[in-house]
Order: sequence, then structure tokens, then C-alpha cells
Amino acid sequence: MNKENKLVPGLPSGFEDRWDKKLLLKKKLLKAIENNFIKFGAEALETPSFEISENIGSFLAEDEANPMSDVFSFQDGEKNITLRYDLSSPLARFVAQNNQELPSIYKRYAIQNVFRNEKAGNGRYREFMQADFDIVGNVNPAQANAELCNLISSTLSDCGLNKDQFTINASNRKIVQGLIDELKISEEKQTKVIRAIDKLDKPGFGLKGVEDLLKKERKDQSGAITKGAELSDDQAAQILNFLKIKDLKELKETLKNPLSQEGINELENVFEVLGYGSNLNQVQTNFTIVRGLAYYSDFIVETNLNFKVTNNKGKEVDIGSICSGGAYAKLISRFRGVDIPGTGISFGVDRLLFALMQLDQVKVEDQKPVLVCVMDQKYLKNYYELVDQLRENNINAEIFLDSKKNLGKQLTFANKRELPVAIICGENEFNDNTVTIKNLRGVKGENNQTIPKADLINEVKKLI
Repeated sequence: MNKENKLVPGLPSGFEDRWDKKLLLKKKLLKAIENNFIKFGAEALETPSFEISENIGSFLAEDEANPMSDVFSFQDGEKNITLRYDLSSPLARFVAQNNQELPSIYKRYAIQNVFRNEKAGNGRYREFMQADFDIVGNVNPAQANAELCNLISSTLSDCGLNKDQFTINASNRKIVQGLIDELKISEEKQTKVIRAIDKLDKPGFGLKGVEDLLKKERKDQSGAITKGAELSDDQAAQILNFLKIKDLKELKETLKNPLSQEGINELENVFEVLGYGSNLNQVQTNFTIVRGLAYYSDFIVETNLNFKVTNNKGKEVDIGSICSGGAYAKLISRFRGVDIPGTGISFGVDRLLFALMQLDQVKVEDQKPVLVCVMDQKYLKNYYELVDQLRENNINAEIFLDSKKNLGKQLTFANKRELPVAIICGENEFNDNTVTIKNLRGVKGENNQTIPKADLINEVKKLI
């Protein structure tokens, strides 16, 4: 192949290789998350990467002209199939399909990759892992939703975060919906209004940005224009005044319509149940979160980090919520025609990983192997006896695989991989029934010791 025709290695935007310490940390997070899901009573579920497109729906779509613009879809014979963009739609399909075999209250967890055909960057990927926990069935909503908050707090603590490093924000969609109904905002404008409110805490928005989206249009710094909901000045003003309220008691005195009052009472009930446990102080009300997805019906939750996160250029960025979700009343009725209520949360595993990689407080065990060096090809059988002995005692071990390389190059290989120990045995050691252990993390000149072969396991365990 000519030099000009050589392929340049790389990945499409929004996709990432993960390896070494980053992958080890991810596995540690996944273990903590799954352990908590099981601890809170859920059963595992795995669904295929592809679903029939009409089953997926178009809950994420920002583009009204192309409601499936945020998903990857493909023609499959006479049907279209779509890579799952979340784990909720597959859950809805699964429950509808297997309802008779499932318990009346079904707790499931799923940890799988999802795919989004959208702009990537700053902890946002086009393929990423989600970890979901859902409760489906007729339950006491306050208990179920309080349990979700307890689960978030327990999980993030086990992932290595301190309690002051994250905040769980809770609200109820009925509060905003009641205000929208009271203001007589037409149905075709409601989605834009809800998405405008949801942008309040996003970088570059604030009250002014939301006001622009509620009215005619918003122009961002690049000059791009987003068409607004075209509300009247009075309608926009009342929504902006609502967004300034922080206290649940004040909100109850301000919004008198029945639906908002119902949402406020439901939220109060969640906090009452939270008070029975140890996580009440970890959760706060935030009426500006509304979750842009249309299927949420009442309780909603978002979890945000309380420390700075930067991109690869050192610029501070907002990575958004690391765990969010809420209650849904009609997600499953799309299939069955009857309502089966549910509530759930989703951890953005790779987004959480992006943030935790910037902290030095979460340690991972690399479990790197001991290297058995090959000094002489004629002793290869003896080297394999050594490596078998190490492995049988649960010590990770490998033999250097190129006997033509001298000892110096073998140790250079070990140091580059940051291995902890090298085992060196030549003719003298084999004749004397000894082994030489080199502590690759020790002080130069003091890091070699020759010991009886019988002491190998005990001495290596002291160094790893």
C-alpha cells in the first residue's frame, strides 16, 4: 500500500476507547452501581441493542420536522429498526410483552450501552453506558420515589463521592403542568415551554435565555436562532416568576390551581418518607427541573455534582445531571392499552466516569501481573512451573514471551507496564533452589532479594 493511501486511525465524533486506569475505574463504578441495584431488590434484565423503530417512539426529538432525528435507524426488510437510545423504551416493550409472567411489582435493573445521534462533547457521547433501576406496578408513589432518592445517595457514596459532592434535586411535573394549564397555553406550545424551563440552569441560558425561548426566539453566541414558544408577555412573566420560587411552602401559597396543588402534595409526601431514613438532607426541591421527555407524568429527579469539571483544554464545563429520572404513567400503555405506572432512574456511567477521572480520591486496584523473566530457553519448563505456582496462589502472573530479548529489555517492558515485581531465575538460582525477586517499585539498588524458592509466594504477596 502506498504511503498516501494508508488509513489514518481514528474514531467518529462522540465515540471513545477506554483502557488502563480509566477502564479499571469504570469497572469499579459498575460494580458499586450493580451491588446497590441488587441491594435495593432489583432483578437484572438485558435487552437487544436494536428495537423495532415504532416501539422506540420519538421522546428525545428536538427537531419537529424529523422526530427520529436523535436516533440511529436502519432498514431491515419491511421494517425499520433502531439502536436503543435509552433503556426505558425497551423496558416498556418487555413489560408489555411479558406482563403475565412478571410479579405485580417488578423491580428491574439494566446496565447497557445506548446510542444517541446528537452533538457530542464534554462528557456527552453518542455511544455511552446507562445503568437503570425501575419499579413497575401499582405501588405507593411516595415510597417508591423516596426509594429512588435513597438509591441514588447510597450508590454515589459507594462510587467514592462524599455527600457534599452531589445534590439530588426533586420536583413534580404536575406543578409546572398546572401552571401551564392555568395560563391556557395551547397544546402545540407546551413541549417548547417545558423544554425552555428545563434549560434554566444550562450554561448560557438563565432567566433571560428562558424568557427568549418562551417568547419569539433565542439567538446564541454563534448566531444560531432557536424558535420560541411565542407566549404573550403576561404568560412568560408568570412562568419566570414561578421559576424564582425556591421554597415549597411559598409555592403552595402561590400556585392555587388543583393540579399544581396535587403535585406539591405528592412532593411533600416523598419528603415525608425520606424523613424516615438517613438521606433527607441529601435531597432538595428544585422546581425548575421538568425533564424534557414527554413521558414523565409526576415525580422527577436530577442529580448534579458540586465540584468543577473541565474538558481536555482545561476549560470548566457543565456535564449536566449524572443520574436522573422520574415517574411515568403511560409509557407501557402505548403497547397494552392499559396504564401500568412506573418510576425509575438512570445513571450516566460514562458521564460519571468523565467527572471522577478528574478527582484523585477514588482509588482503583490495577491487579497488574508479576513478570517471570526468561533468562535461558532451556529452563522454559521451569519458568512455567513458577508461573503456575504463582497463579495457583491467586497471584496474577505471566511469562515474558520473547526469549531472544535480554534481561534489560524484559525489565524495560515490565517498567513501561508498571508491573510490581519481576522474578529472575538463571542457572545459579535453579542450582541453589532459590529465586531472585526484583521489586520494580522499590528503591534502586535495594530492590533485589534472593530467597529460597519455598518462600516465593509469601515474599511476592508482601510486594503486590
